[in-house]
Formats: sequence, C-alpha cells, structure tokens
Amino acid sequence: MAAVTIVDSGICNLASIARALERAGASVHVASGPDRLGDSERLILPGVGSFPAGMKALNSLGLSDAIRDFAAIGKPVLGICLGMQLLFETGEEFESTPGLGLIPGRVRDIHAGANPVPHMGWNRIEPRAEDALLAGLPDEAFFYFVHSFICEPRDAGDSIGQTEYGEVFCSAVGRGNVRGIQAHPEKSQRCGARVLENFLKL
Repeated sequence: MAAVTIVDSGICNLASIARALERAGASVHVASGPDRLGDSERLILPGVGSFPAGMKALNSLGLSDAIRDFAAIGKPVLGICLGMQLLFETGEEFESTPGLGLIPGRVRDIHAGANPVPHMGWNRIEPRAEDALLAGLPDEAFFYFVHSFICEPRDAGDSIGQTEYGEVFCSAVGRGNVRGIQAHPEKSQRCGARVLENFLKL
C-alpha cells in the first residue's frame, strides 16, 4: 500500500482529500510540523485561500524549509489548488510574496475576459506533454476548479496541462519530482481519482 503524507497547515479541509486518497489505495498520514515529513514516502500540499496567508501558515509552522528539503531528496511532491501555487517563486495576490521556489515562475490574477471570477466549476485539463500524473485520462478530462489566480511557469516545458477560461493557463505543472494541479482532484470524480492513483505510483 502506497503511503502519503498530507501537509496540514490549517488552510484546507483535509478530510475530503484523505478520503479520496484512501479510496485510491493510500495509507494516509497527516503532518502539521516539520518533524513528521522526513520519513514520508510522498507529500501532498493542499490549500485554499490567498497566497500570502498560505505562505504565512507554512512559515509559522516551520513547514516551508521542511517541504523544500523533502523535495530536494527527490521524493514525489504534489501541490493541489493553492498548494500548487505555493510551489512557485512568487505570488502577486495583494502583494508580492515569496513562495516555496520549487518551480520557477509566478502566480498572477487570471485574465478571464467576460467570464466571472473566481473560475468556479467544471472545466477541461488538456495534457501538454506526456507525464505520469495525467496518464490514462480520457480525451475530454474534466475537473472541478475554484480559483482566481493562475500559475505562470518561467519554463513553458514545466506546464504539463492547460485549461482555457478567458485565456489558456497552466493547470497542471511538473518539474522533476514536483507536480501540481490547480483543480481539486478530490472533488473531480473519476478523473480526479485517476490523478491521485497516478501520483501514488510515482
């Protein structure tokens, strides 16, 4: 059974993510401090809310450096929703805020055009490159989104999935052992379950 540790920074609902991972066949552990990360096999960083609040929570709990150290070992890391955004170097929500810096690039507001913000509801993720995280998805793979900001990788090759909402944006990212998905796989039925199953196999 694959083991996964969920980072509990107090900025997400862990229960739904934990249940989805258990359904995918994982043994789930929760860590709210840096001391419990080192022995983990793989790490999930979830989150909802603002970029500054997310980084403040991670920093105050001593989790930021622990997550960076974990990623440096080469073990799999997955950021979900705000967790994906926090993987980047800088967030521009309210003010410029340093992120975890695991993926070069920034997080900025979405240019939604005439569409309402936040981007909320079902939308398609279209793979941009072959990556194990998105393997086996149907041609029309829909996921559930709730967000107002998007990730902009400095290296276009780090974008492994894209979505259109007023503009085409990076909705799944991959760089080495670090991956992220802007949508909520725990709320995305079979497509979301497949992404979590894929992550457990990394």
